[in-house]
Amino acid sequence: MIFFAAIVAGAAIGWVRAARRGGNRFDKLQYAIAHAIFFAILGLFTTILYYRMS
Repeated sequence: MIFFAAIVAGAAIGWVRAARRGGNRFDKLQYAIAHAIFFAILGLFTTILYYRMS
């Protein structure tokens, strides 16, 4: 569950960052995808760590 929440949060953060910098739709999409991938990796490691600790 952390994994999916991290993807959505990362995409939203990326979209907002690109919008603040004045990017067009493709810039926003690129930032959203890049941030979603990064946050997905962090969410995956967090999920694995959580299940290993419990």
